[in-house]
Amino acid sequence: MRKIFSLALILALALSVPALAASSGGMPLSGPYPEGSRLTFATGGEQGEYYAFGAALAEKVSRKTATQVHIVASRGAMSNIEALDRNNAKLAFIQSDVGFYASRGTRLFSTRHTDFSTVAVLYPEPVQIVTLNPEITHIEHLRGRTVSVGAEGSGTYFNAVDVFSAYGMDIDTDINPVYESFGNAVDALKAGKIDAAFIVAGTPTPAVSELAKAGKVYLVSFDDRHIMDLIAKCPYYTKIELPKSTYGTDDNDVTVAVNSVVVARDDVKMEDVYNFMYGVFENLGDLAKENARAKTLTLKSAASYPAVPYHPGAVKYLGEKGILVSGKK
Repeated sequence: MRKIFSLALILALALSVPALAASSGGMPLSGPYPEGSRLTFATGGEQGEYYAFGAALAEKVSRKTATQVHIVASRGAMSNIEALDRNNAKLAFIQSDVGFYASRGTRLFSTRHTDFSTVAVLYPEPVQIVTLNPEITHIEHLRGRTVSVGAEGSGTYFNAVDVFSAYGMDIDTDINPVYESFGNAVDALKAGKIDAAFIVAGTPTPAVSELAKAGKVYLVSFDDRHIMDLIAKCPYYTKIELPKSTYGTDDNDVTVAVNSVVVARDDVKMEDVYNFMYGVFENLGDLAKENARAKTLTLKSAASYPAVPYHPGAVKYLGEKGILVSGKK
């Protein structure tokens, strides 16, 4: 009788193995998929952070998995959405606000773009309002002043629109807006041509760090009430506190941030996106040695973008880590 029971138990366990494999997408949880494709990854300008960080991610994924990632330079998040649309890229960097606009056909986009999915949120890009004037400490102090708000129609421009709107101000009538790139805005600050500049980028931002080397810089802080109002209206922002050590300011500075996000075309295979997640998040220690930005990556933050549903490969990888996200239907 014992032999019969033991045989039945062994048979039951043997039958359960394929069932468990099927429930996890037909693959054990111990490693990446053994087969992969070649994916083009649209990043940013060759001198920019997206290009450098994208190169580090691509190298790690390509070396640690069968999925081979090839980076290409681009003009930024909006052009990356267009590259995905034209199938000129399979993966791309965007910002959380740009993804929100694209998926809803607002602001930068005249039509909805629905053929891409979220892979992972990587790191925050704070809205930094930089000034050399110690008397400008609050958003309201910018009223009537000359402020660089990024290139006209850019993501930074719409960040400025959102911020001023939260404070009951109009970007066209309550300030004197000028439309400058980050580098030109820093030069204009040095020359005394503008009072403040909106700079939206990962910190420390090299342009601001260079400015801080030449003299004291100040960041205009946000108050909690207006942050709550802004996030309620624009859910692609998060509250963030920048340590005073970032630029040598007197105090920590409270602001809001958008996030850098990796997205993929919906037709990218589940296995390839899983491999991308595996190559990145199973090797964070090595990545951090190669690019300091990787120190801020966490699985919790990777799963924090509800505006655009997640790709099935990301859903599977995060699910194996005990993290549930909304997937593309």
